[in-house]
Amino acid sequence: MSHEENVTHDVIENTEAATETAGLHRRLKNRHIQMIALGGCIGTGLFYGSAEAISMAGPAILIAYLLGGIAIFFVMRAVGEMSVRTPVAGAFTYHAYANWSDRAGFVSGWNYWFNYILVSMVELAVVGLYLNYWLPDFPAWATATICLVLITAVNLIGVRSFGEFEFWFAMIKVLAIVAMIVVGLIIVFASIHNPGTPVPSFYHLIDPATGGFLPFGIMSQIDGAWVGLVMAMVVVMFSFGGVELIAITAGEADNPTRTIPKAINQIAWRILLFFIGTLTIIMAVVPWQSINGKMSPFVQIFDYVGFKAGAALLNFVCITAVLSVYNSAVYSNGRMLHSLAHQGNAPRFLGKVARNGVPIPGILASAGITVIAVIVVFLWPDFAFNYLMSVALISGIINWIMVMVTELKFRSRIGPDEVSKLSFKLPFQPLSNYLVIAFLAFVVVMMCFSPGYRIAVIIGPIWLAVLLVAYQVKKTGQTAIQTTHSQ
Repeated sequence: MSHEENVTHDVIENTEAATETAGLHRRLKNRHIQMIALGGCIGTGLFYGSAEAISMAGPAILIAYLLGGIAIFFVMRAVGEMSVRTPVAGAFTYHAYANWSDRAGFVSGWNYWFNYILVSMVELAVVGLYLNYWLPDFPAWATATICLVLITAVNLIGVRSFGEFEFWFAMIKVLAIVAMIVVGLIIVFASIHNPGTPVPSFYHLIDPATGGFLPFGIMSQIDGAWVGLVMAMVVVMFSFGGVELIAITAGEADNPTRTIPKAINQIAWRILLFFIGTLTIIMAVVPWQSINGKMSPFVQIFDYVGFKAGAALLNFVCITAVLSVYNSAVYSNGRMLHSLAHQGNAPRFLGKVARNGVPIPGILASAGITVIAVIVVFLWPDFAFNYLMSVALISGIINWIMVMVTELKFRSRIGPDEVSKLSFKLPFQPLSNYLVIAFLAFVVVMMCFSPGYRIAVIIGPIWLAVLLVAYQVKKTGQTAIQTTHSQ
């Protein structure tokens, strides 16, 4: 039996024991899993980044979200297939480690940790902008510091406290989005608007005067910048980062074989409703060319019609959205370092767990690195959001591609007989694997056409090379130690 087969067999036979001996507690209920999955992706990418996406594609951004949502659904199903059969903490790195190789586990785990460190930085970089809606002179770096300390403290209390905070954070976002859709429909059908502004109408989405539904076509160059439907895919894909957090919770879900499939299947249509539904309403109330990106489009929709109280309320929701995603990032980073440590791919102390089931060293180590975000926001506020988001996206794409490859190797390892027994399968496998990988590769190519994202295409391969070298150094060191002991 190979290394991969030994590792996987042991955990498949003793999943519960492996999780408990690692010190983690199965305290997350179904309602927590549902909201964690939903809340993880409804954050800065939608509430703030959607303005950039709309400016690049106009109303056709709805198609971009639909295509991106389909691709991510298949990624989630691939993760779910492996996680339901083997529900362990740090699912991505563990499945790559067990079904692919030790090297793949090392790269997958550290890259996912890096991805969520960057996501943390993006969220902290933008939260100050929302607070400045009320307090224009309050420094953004101070807001970032307060959020970092607050959310880290919440995660140190225990997994149940994380689950409760995330549940209510996500609930606020979901209720606000539903309310915004309802109020937006009222604004459209009652034709509520300020004097001198266009009458709200769904006709804005196809108005020939503003270029119609596809104003910039599939891809166009205007004033030296590339825009259009395919270019908007780059921004859109960042918005979907976080849905795969479901797999990270598998090791602490009280009934993963039931809750994980349910969460994944329900999250798919909810995301499409919340992303496509809200943006449709926003562009019906505020003509897409009027969305300027100076504030969240969710805030602008009420500001535009003079409903200042509604704008202030949505601004508060935007802050909770940021805190929600950052809360998920802190949780994810701690568990990922914990999993890496137990594989021997991270320092042992990061695998330690307190009596309350919290991997405190992993959480504090990640928080310490995230402090860099506060410094970046202080020194380069304009740089912080766009460039951090672009690097986070390339890291996320690496994660998603590795998930699809790992699922192929997972099925190859367990064989046809075991595949037939799987209770939660990836649809259209292996065709869906190859189509998703091709789609994600296409997004990377599109990133090369955008100056703001081009740097990430350069950093991505360099980062992978660093991880491969780091793995080789670790492996060489382990071999040397074993040789010394044998002598």
